[in-house]
Amino acid sequence: MGEVRNSFSQIFEVDREFIITGTKVNYFFHCKTQLWFFSHFVTREKDSELVLLGKILESSFLKNIKSNNINIDQRISIDFLKRGKGKKLLVCDIKKSSKFKKAHYYQMLYYLWYLKNINGITNIEGLIIYPKEKRKLKVKLTKKKEEKIVNILKEIKEVVSQPKPPQPTYKKYCRKCAYFELCFGD
Repeated sequence: MGEVRNSFSQIFEVDREFIITGTKVNYFFHCKTQLWFFSHFVTREKDSELVLLGKILESSFLKNIKSNNINIDQRISIDFLKRGKGKKLLVCDIKKSSKFKKAHYYQMLYYLWYLKNINGITNIEGLIIYPKEKRKLKVKLTKKKEEKIVNILKEIKEVVSQPKPPQPTYKKYCRKCAYFELCFGD
């Protein structure tokens, strides 16, 4: 186990055995039950048409970008990097729809937090791209947002450490989820 000390002297224990990925941060906001299943290696996404559509959109968008799908420490997967204004490094993530914008936003904040606090990369910003909607969302990491990410990471660890998945809460988008049968099937 190592520890990360950030600029506001808060210590967050980094447990090398407990891996928190960008996907887990996304699922934390999307659905705690989905987060638990995914974290316990119950993966259903490979059979999901929506995931496949997202991959097709991403590959179509990235076809002319030489360096893409950058995996860092098996924890974050960046669609591509580019130089922004003022020599900032721009971390770019492509999403199919802005329907889960809050989950996307915090996933990007986690990427920025991870790059800064674990890899020592500063002068970075995030950019979430919604090609079908022709929209972009800039994401900046602040001290307050860093504190929020640390708290979210602790909450993720609590959810995942439970012996059973949290009781699912039905939402209107559940029927399209790859885990629907696990949560609501007979």
